[in-house]
Amino acid sequence: MLWLILFLVFGIVIITCKPIPDDYVMTVNGPESPGKMGVTLEHEHILVDFIGADSTGYLRWNRDSVIAKALPVVLEAKENGVRTIIESTPAWLGRDPLMLKSLSRAAGVNFITDTGYYGSNKNKYIPQSFYELDAQELADLWISEFKNGIEDTGIKPGFIKIAVDPSDTLSAEHIKIIKAAGIAHLSTGLVIASHTGPDNPAFAQIDILKGMRIDPSAFIWVHAQSGTLEGNIRAAEDGVWISLDNIRERPGTEPGARNSIEWYADRIVKLKSEGLLSRVLISHDSGWYDPAKPGGGTFNRYNDIFDSFIPVLKEKGLTDDDIDQILVKNPQEAFMVKIRKL
Repeated sequence: MLWLILFLVFGIVIITCKPIPDDYVMTVNGPESPGKMGVTLEHEHILVDFIGADSTGYLRWNRDSVIAKALPVVLEAKENGVRTIIESTPAWLGRDPLMLKSLSRAAGVNFITDTGYYGSNKNKYIPQSFYELDAQELADLWISEFKNGIEDTGIKPGFIKIAVDPSDTLSAEHIKIIKAAGIAHLSTGLVIASHTGPDNPAFAQIDILKGMRIDPSAFIWVHAQSGTLEGNIRAAEDGVWISLDNIRERPGTEPGARNSIEWYADRIVKLKSEGLLSRVLISHDSGWYDPAKPGGGTFNRYNDIFDSFIPVLKEKGLTDDDIDQILVKNPQEAFMVKIRKL
């Protein structure tokens, strides 16, 4: 009888302890095979709190209210085939991993959250404690979140989200942030997604990472549409992920005007012509619940890529395989937990 009890106990333990796949991404529900990500929106938001690091906190929103507002939008995206959403709100700007976990379970959609600090907007979203830390100490905070979970939630980040100002040169604070991100990457294998914009700050960050012997494939150039086509091509040829992440219908915008649906499609066609489609990521940069607005304000949909953008891409000659490359295969590779060294 004793052997039967031991067999049942240890059998249950083995069954319930899900092994980490050799290749995996880290979702709010734990490690998952990249092959299960499916169609992925690589830069969206559920909640953003713009009040600043000195005033934000979980008391500024009600999780149930946020979920009630976001769930219909997420379910609508799911109807279009979306299976994973990369939620790009960083710490001190409204990151709420428990809310994302509840939303993930309610919608049946994977969510991936982040670690890291957002330096853009003149460091408004960086806590005061940042200034007392060097790059290694800062990285240690982010590494701890990956190893031990965010705060006391047990939920681990699946990428490093940072931000720099769109200046020609990086500030000392932002140099520290990118160095800390590099250190954290070398310890965790989390990809670095940096809110960047123009060419100069993008290449300044890439150069710092190269100096740390980190392969450029560890870097996502967020808002790369603000850079030049030539800059996008140069970075992609180096292995950088080119995130074109503000793809939305803009009523009143002339077809072909900058940031129109047609403009984004033309940029992707040009990147494909250079053999660089395997470095392209796309998303809406949409949502979101804003605690400062009554009822959270307007929550924009995640559907323009499917309703408007993909048809234009097909008109311009992209195939179903090309679209699968952008929306399925590229995010799997980009967000796979993997240390990438030169």
